[in-house]
This record gives sequence, C-alpha cells and structure tokens, in this order.
Amino acid sequence: MFSLLKIPFFRFGSIVPLALLALLGGCSVMQDVDRGLYQLADQVSETDRVTGERSLSLASRSEQIATGNRVVEQLLAAEKEAGRPVDLALDRVQYQRLIRIFDRVHSVSHLRNERWNAVLIDRDSFNAFTTGGTYIVVHLGLMQQLSDDSEVAAVVAHEIAHTVANHVFEAQSLTQAATLANSGSVKRDGYRAAFTHENEREADRVGILYMALAGYDPMAASRIWQRQYQAEGNRRALFAHSHPVNSEREAETRAVGEKVTAYYQQGRINPEAAALLANNVLWQKRSSEGVAAAGEGGGLQALGSTLLGALVQHEQAKTEERRQQQHAAFVRYVQAQLNLVSDERPASDRWRLRFEYMGEVELASLSLGGQVKQTDGAPATLVAHIKGPIRRGQSFVIELRGDILKPLDNPRQQVQLYLDDALPVQ
Repeated sequence: MFSLLKIPFFRFGSIVPLALLALLGGCSVMQDVDRGLYQLADQVSETDRVTGERSLSLASRSEQIATGNRVVEQLLAAEKEAGRPVDLALDRVQYQRLIRIFDRVHSVSHLRNERWNAVLIDRDSFNAFTTGGTYIVVHLGLMQQLSDDSEVAAVVAHEIAHTVANHVFEAQSLTQAATLANSGSVKRDGYRAAFTHENEREADRVGILYMALAGYDPMAASRIWQRQYQAEGNRRALFAHSHPVNSEREAETRAVGEKVTAYYQQGRINPEAAALLANNVLWQKRSSEGVAAAGEGGGLQALGSTLLGALVQHEQAKTEERRQQQHAAFVRYVQAQLNLVSDERPASDRWRLRFEYMGEVELASLSLGGQVKQTDGAPATLVAHIKGPIRRGQSFVIELRGDILKPLDNPRQQVQLYLDDALPVQ
C-alpha cells in the first residue's frame, strides 16, 4: 500500500526507533526532527476514538463535519425543491420515534458531545446512512418495516459507529495515499470491497455495544440479519461484497450481542456507560501512559503507530479479499456439480426440485435461489435452504415457495436458478 510499509516490521518497529530514541535525549537537532514527525503524524492521522490508536486520516474532525454535512444539506435542498416533505412533515409518529431512539443511542456514543441531527426522508427502501458529519439520514421505509425499537436502534447505532470510527474519511485517505504510492491493491474492486467489508464488521461491533449501553436489546441486530438470510439468502457469495453476507452477519452480530448482554439494562441507559466505552469485553482503549511527548520520541512513535495501523488494515483487507475469492470459487465448483434430476408443482405457489450432487467435497449446508422477472423490471427472488451433510452421489429435494410462482406456466423457462451459497463440512 505504502512504500514505507514495505520495510520489515522488525527493522522499523524495533531497531530504528531504539537508535533514534537514544539520540533524542541529548541532541537538539533530533528533537526538532521528532517534533516535525509529530506534526506530520497529526496531519495524516487522528487518534481512534474507540481503540486510542493512531489511524490514517487526512481530514480533521472539523473538516469531516463540514464535508459530510454539506452532502446531507445538498440532499435536503433537493428534497425541498422536489416538494418532498421530511421529518415531522413527512410522518410525525415515525419521526418522533426516530428522535427518541437516536437520542438514547447517541448519548452513549463516543461522539455524544457533538450536536447531531436525525433526518427522516421519504424513501420506501430499507436504508439509513451517515456521511461522516453530524447527520444521520433514515429512510421512512426502514422505520415502517421495523416495528421493534431495538432493531431501529441497531441500525442507528451502526451508522453512528461508522462516523465514530471515521470510516468515510479513512477510506478516502487510504485511496489518496495508495494512489500516491502507486499501489495496485486499491485499484482492485475486490480489495476495495474487502476494506469496506471490514469496516462494516467494526461498525456492527461498536454499534451493538452502544445498543446495550443505551438499554436496547443487543440481540436485535442478529434478528434483522437472520430474517434477511431466510428471505433473500446471501446473494453476494459469488461476487466481491462490501458487506458481510447475511448468514455471516447474523452469526457475528449474535456472538457480539451475547458478549455485551451483561451491559444491557432493559429500557435504561447503563450508568457505567462512559467507563465501558473504554474498557469492555470487545476492546480495551489504549492508555495515554507511556506515550512519549513531541521531541522526546513522540513524533517517531506517532508516525510509526499510524503506519503500523495502516499496514494492519491493509493486510486485513487483503486477507478478506482472498477469503471472498476462495469462497466464490468453491461456490462455483459446487454449482457445477449439481444436476437437476426432476421437478414438480405440488401447488401453484410451490416448485419442488430434486438435485443430484456429484462433488467430492461434503457439504454442510446449501442455499438455492431463483429469480423471476417481473413486469416492472425488478426481479423477485425466492430462496430455500437445506441442511447437510450432502455427499457425493446423494440426491436431495429443495422447494421454492412464493406467490410469484402462481402465474408461471413453465418455471424451468421462467425462473433463473442459481446457487446462493454452499458451505463445506469442516
């Protein structure tokens, strides 16, 4: 990613710092150099609000707010020009509900001292987003689809966590730095997707802690993704994906939720919330003790920490990119080993299919999807899941169900089948 990161860690992280630190104590020139390094580190990084470590960032918090808010304010201006109401004028009940939930979650976040605005806009889709400033934008469709306040809190907390972790500007900083260093990684779609994928996982972890501290059920996030998996499968298993697939996200958010349940006091803010932000079962924030001052090794330490943090993120993204590529190759392999033996229509809304599996790898589970073209152009998706084990030569039955099947005369010609996902027996 960066040419400096190609220096072996034992050289940069051990021998060079020790030699320079030995000189700093009695050399005014080296002290000036260290102060310069500290200023440089401040210009290209910030202290991570969650971990206390240095993280790459080419924009100060004030610049992040100005840039991020400008995007949302342009959106609001466009909504006004189009005559679309927002907030109270759009839906009083859902807006007041959003504000109530947002205020509780925000009050236990790392950015609780900033004044934020929650905005409700007129969209049917299940979506919410932040742009790195002090706005959170939520679609009306999401509020209407989630009747459980804890599930709304899961989405709100996740979005606040993105800004807390500086994901928007961290990604921009990575791209700028990698471009200057002529890195090949950032040019790959798979790498960029994997980098975002890891940020999404981090936002889930931080957000679920916020939920528990705010008095919302920390298991709610896993319920969202469990429903999504049952309804639509994983969808992205064959392609580079910037978000964890639904089954993985359900499992990971459930595991995080179980870990932080001890902090959950139903309906009320945990009185130890501020302390738990720094020390909890998910992380321990780095203490300022042992951090050297500028001119006393602090500059070298700050710059080294920034570079090391960037290297760790880079390697995590590369690892995730390889994992996705390997899994996609496995799914393609399994798909090639499936033979459709027969099918029948036991009812107008059901299509029962029998497959034979000829692969060498025993399967723990399999999901089959079908897409049906609709008159409006947006395909409807049907998904069915089967538990293994599925062995070579074994036949199995899987059934797709849905009203979208009723008007179809010949599903074999009208439904595009695809292997949604497959997992090997470990």
